[in-house]
Amino acid sequence: MTVSLAAAAAFAQPSGQGFMTKSPYEGMDAYMLSNDRLELTVVANGGAFANLVMKNDPRQLSPLWSPARMARAAGEQPRRVGSSLGHFVCVDGFGSSSPEEQKAGLPAHGEARNLPWKVRSSSRNSGTSTAVFSVTLPLVQEVFTRTVQMVDGENVIYVKSELENLMAFDRPVNWGEHATVSAPFLEPEVTVVDWPAVRSMTRPDPWIYPEKFRFPPGKEFTWPIVTLRDGSIENIRTVPATLGVSDHTTNLMDPSRKHAYATVLNPKLRMIIGWVFKPDEYPWVQDWENYPENGRVVRGLEFATQPFDVPRHDAIQRNSLFGVPTYRWLPAKSKISSRFLIFFTQAPEGMQQVDEVRLEGGQLIIEDRKTGKQLVLAASLPLSP
Repeated sequence: MTVSLAAAAAFAQPSGQGFMTKSPYEGMDAYMLSNDRLELTVVANGGAFANLVMKNDPRQLSPLWSPARMARAAGEQPRRVGSSLGHFVCVDGFGSSSPEEQKAGLPAHGEARNLPWKVRSSSRNSGTSTAVFSVTLPLVQEVFTRTVQMVDGENVIYVKSELENLMAFDRPVNWGEHATVSAPFLEPEVTVVDWPAVRSMTRPDPWIYPEKFRFPPGKEFTWPIVTLRDGSIENIRTVPATLGVSDHTTNLMDPSRKHAYATVLNPKLRMIIGWVFKPDEYPWVQDWENYPENGRVVRGLEFATQPFDVPRHDAIQRNSLFGVPTYRWLPAKSKISSRFLIFFTQAPEGMQQVDEVRLEGGQLIIEDRKTGKQLVLAASLPLSP
């Protein structure tokens, strides 16, 4: 595979001390980050979290979106893997570029996912492993830095991100964490998603394949029950039995909560993945549902600064939805930060849904109040500075 000199230079950085090793992924340069419980693959070009597995899982099944893996499962030759896979970051920009931005070379979903990331450091200290990546965004004149930490004995990955403004003026920015799961972990009528939404809305402008959208545009609803175009009612926590549809909604996280969450549970496999974040940093979870007839189902749980992935002009001109801003300010010559964690583990037998996720006393507590099932994970690092 041919890589740019910049990408090769980034990949040549020392990876350090066992926690982090070079491990190509689908023909791309990548790093494997691991502790005694989890293995996370981070792609060198674009920084996507491409693969996540539990070390004790004999199937080594990753819940994260992998177009190449799904193609092989269908007996097809995988196409070239791009930057849209797994969990990738959209910054600065989340959505398509304007015609003028396209002429200037600014890609959709921002520059960060298309540029080589440098490894700034990799270290271990008292059972905590830390890797620091960064990428300079030349078109928007920003620097994005991402710190990933794993603690021995924990099924949790901690992520801190900083966005630095190199310009001498305040500016609104668009930032989305495009966390995406796919088949076979995402299974029709089996796998369920949950989050603490207080208000929800269908996309006002069904952009691609509008004929496949089940939902009427721009309609508010109460998560997870949606009235479809034909007047029927559907609970959209699960993938529907009938495929060949695609939809997009936004969900405002409860602002009174210290932490919000988005979880994906496969009760049949007894596996659960989840993201925990602060609603004042990421007020919105965009729910992208893409369910083609070939069964390669994909679902994005995209926690973000804006309710829909649209050009920055549109997001900023909207200003707010449900009284909550649709962008975030980045002051002149300054940095803003955000934190989230990812957990991935076995679920208790009989757990069917997630009604609560909370961090307290160094523990991550996941509850299914309907069945009374509870999952408690060690989570020793805070999500606050």
